[in-house]
Amino acid sequence: MAHLEERLERDLNNIHDRVAKMGAQVQEAVRNAVKALQTGDKKLAYNTVLNDNPINRCMRDIDRICHRFFAIHIPSGGHLRLLSSVIRANIELERVGDYAVTIAREAAQLSQPPSGGLGRELDRIAGETMNMLQLAISAFTELNADAATSTMTLAKEMEHNLDVVYTEMMENDERTKVEEVLAIFVVFTQLKRTADQAKNLCEETVFAVTGEQKSPKTFNILFVDEDNSSLSQLAEAIARINHPTVGNYTSAGRIKAETLNPNLTRFFDEKGIDYSDAKPTSIEQLTSKEISEQHVVVSLQGEISSYLSRIPFHTSALEWGLGEAPEDEDIHEYDSIYRELAILIKDLMELLRGEGAS
Repeated sequence: MAHLEERLERDLNNIHDRVAKMGAQVQEAVRNAVKALQTGDKKLAYNTVLNDNPINRCMRDIDRICHRFFAIHIPSGGHLRLLSSVIRANIELERVGDYAVTIAREAAQLSQPPSGGLGRELDRIAGETMNMLQLAISAFTELNADAATSTMTLAKEMEHNLDVVYTEMMENDERTKVEEVLAIFVVFTQLKRTADQAKNLCEETVFAVTGEQKSPKTFNILFVDEDNSSLSQLAEAIARINHPTVGNYTSAGRIKAETLNPNLTRFFDEKGIDYSDAKPTSIEQLTSKEISEQHVVVSLQGEISSYLSRIPFHTSALEWGLGEAPEDEDIHEYDSIYRELAILIKDLMELLRGEGAS
């Protein structure tokens, strides 16, 4: 028994060392790719591309060793969680290596390093990405769940930063050559993907240490209509009641009404729906950050372009076209609208989260 335990420990240490080695290789690849881009060093760019081959070999070695570990030790409990996390982390690190290759290839094609505002933004985003990757790899190799959890909070801010960058790129007067703008766009995208993989590494760390799996994604959904007095308020209320765990729901109008539609409040009263916190809001009152954080924006009246001149890069827009809100005193007209909205919202939630989303 002592011999088996000794071999298990030795095999685990071997896996740990190989993952640490691969993590170091991947970090160096990203650093070199970014440096090649920043300095115009084409020799470094091509070396970075070629050095992806040892990373791929390391990935295959780790995969082979993990499967051999399963066959020999038949792990359970904590060891099983660790091995499954290592296998997924192995894939994630290999992908980061691929992202570094793409950045290096773009660096080799550019006639000169990015400059001006885009160059400064690139330096900042690249620095944040490399810092997050280093923290994530350290947390995984040290199996530090607390460090992993704190590192994951950086990913959300990174996503917002990149949305701003994409918008600036499309409006920037510095884009003199289309091919260079597209190359820079690709680089920013690879950095975003690297940050995503760093977040995944953190999630694998938490799972390996605690057994806690990644929580289902929560979606930010904004309903818009003419003045936020009726239909969008109703849609927000339905979503909150029927699908509370799927999303964070808000509503806004192209303009802002003074109060909620009286017929809507009577309908809410009849249905027993609490609307005490519901107040009309215009879309202009939302910050650019709040809008860019929306996963879906749903127009209930008219085209989405009448509310937003530009859809954020990571936002999807839908147009449901329900028409005008009921005008007469018969609040039961809201019944049919309520049913139609409930079906549309249910279909959207199941598309986002899966069947039975609630």
